[in-house]
Amino acid sequence: MGTEARPIADYALLSDCQGAALVARDGSVDWLCLPRFDSASVFARLLDRSAGHWWIRPVGVFTARRAYVDTTMVLRTEFRTDTGVVQVTDALAVGPNTTGRVLGREVPHTLLRVVECTEGSARMAVEFAPRPDYGVIRPLLAPAEGGLLCAFGSGSLLLSSPLRLEGRTTARGQLTLSAGERAGFALTYAPIGGRRELWSQDRIGEALRTTLDAWRSWAALNQRYEGPWRDAVHLSGRVLQALTFAPTGAVVAAPTTSLPEAVGGERNWDYRFSWVRDASFTLHALSVAACPGEAEAFFSWMARTASAEGLADGQSLQVLFGVGGEWELTERTLDHLTGWGGSRPVRIGNDAWRQRQLDVYGELLDAAYRLRGQLNRLDEHGRWFLISLADAAANHWTEPDHGIWEVRSRPQHFVYSKLMCWVALDRAIGLADELDAAMRVPVWKAAREVIRAAIEEHGWSRRAGAYSQAFGSDLLDASALMLPITGFTMPDDPRARATVAAVRERLTGPSGLIHRYQRVDDGLAGEEGAFLMCSFWLAHALALMGEGAEAREVFERAAACANDVGLLAEEVAPVGGQLLGNFPQALSHIGLVNAAWAIGRAEAAAHG
Repeated sequence: MGTEARPIADYALLSDCQGAALVARDGSVDWLCLPRFDSASVFARLLDRSAGHWWIRPVGVFTARRAYVDTTMVLRTEFRTDTGVVQVTDALAVGPNTTGRVLGREVPHTLLRVVECTEGSARMAVEFAPRPDYGVIRPLLAPAEGGLLCAFGSGSLLLSSPLRLEGRTTARGQLTLSAGERAGFALTYAPIGGRRELWSQDRIGEALRTTLDAWRSWAALNQRYEGPWRDAVHLSGRVLQALTFAPTGAVVAAPTTSLPEAVGGERNWDYRFSWVRDASFTLHALSVAACPGEAEAFFSWMARTASAEGLADGQSLQVLFGVGGEWELTERTLDHLTGWGGSRPVRIGNDAWRQRQLDVYGELLDAAYRLRGQLNRLDEHGRWFLISLADAAANHWTEPDHGIWEVRSRPQHFVYSKLMCWVALDRAIGLADELDAAMRVPVWKAAREVIRAAIEEHGWSRRAGAYSQAFGSDLLDASALMLPITGFTMPDDPRARATVAAVRERLTGPSGLIHRYQRVDDGLAGEEGAFLMCSFWLAHALALMGEGAEAREVFERAAACANDVGLLAEEVAPVGGQLLGNFPQALSHIGLVNAAWAIGRAEAAAHG
């Protein structure tokens, strides 16, 4: 693959709320993980040219444009050739959404691709090259009536096709369509012992209609936001729903692994897991963008997964889990893959599961507080879990940790971690009646005040003129923007204003976007891009401080980094504006939603 790679912005996301695919602008599916987000890939051309793909595209020269079909995550790409116009509609199929609330609980684990000629005629090429287990396996393709069968170690793939495809490990074929003609394809994953059958053209068409209707009904019932940047907020809400594993309510940070933070660098991580922090942020963002309705289920799942009893015994809350609740996520490298743009190593698993990150107590309790109206039926175990989070924050806030950015150097006393322990106690006090925890409130209040005093004394740097990254440090960190956002400081507090100004002045990169922190030894080599979440935090903080015009300017600069279908990556290259990092990134879309909401509220307040 060398150092050349298709731009990350060329991809669009497909999801059935259990697994995911990425489709390139030219009609090539270069990433597919079924049946779960964290399953071994079927196609991984995203990370190595030899690791599998499935393209459907015109023969010869063409132009392409694409968009999601109205309020769905179904992608439609229009190809124009010298002889005609063809639309390819791609979706990961979901079952009927009869309630409008739950999307993706029952899915056939099937990628649908429907090709329709709308003008003239066009000749289309199909190339199918499955490479399961991250490209390790080159399975033999067995012809069958109506398609191909492909068996490998953990299951089977069944490709339903209206044309005969030829080839032993890579199958190819062509078909010509005239105006009004269509052809449907379906790629189904079947586990060992599962039902194996090819799909008819009628079944493919019906499955596509069902998927469109399911997404539309979910959006119609859930997406009520009417503030600034409505369309971008609604799309972000759909992306966050698409990154939610429906059987448990877990939210993946992104559906990909090892897309780098710098081209050719080593900062390449597997994000296909559920970070407690991201999931908590997502619940709040969805309450703005899509009224999640499943907060109670999420907190019950988290309580079962994280073990409240362990917290009571002094253990730390693990910071990420598999989407099914798995604890052990040991990281390893796939040395046979060259990586996107030659960026190695390619990693699967994530050793951050071993880290201590104290901020997660605050993020979970903040989400619970914001969504307290949906927690009326939280069971005793769930209530005890939230109480244990507050107790853990009170007992452990004095300890060092690896912080929100998961540094791989020595633990420190990060200001953000202390802040979120304060938030944990503050929100627990507000939830005390719902949690039947009135007896604990005096202890929580006392600990909250001690943490405040420590942050104000040790987190403020006279030399930097701002709240710093860690106690005793003069380095700036964009996470200090959360001090006013969480309510620790009032928006007109002089120190808060000075911190926001310092971050804006000293952490803004050449792209005009905010970087996470002033560079020091964080245990890793190489550079990284500007972090989009941090720019949205800045817009949010400026809105709270009454700086509406500046907030809009910062917001629009960050939002403009989205690709043609509205998706945001984790980072943006300092020069050139190239999207970097795993894609699409939940945190970036969370930041967009929350900043738009804050700006809208501030503007409404300013106008009475």
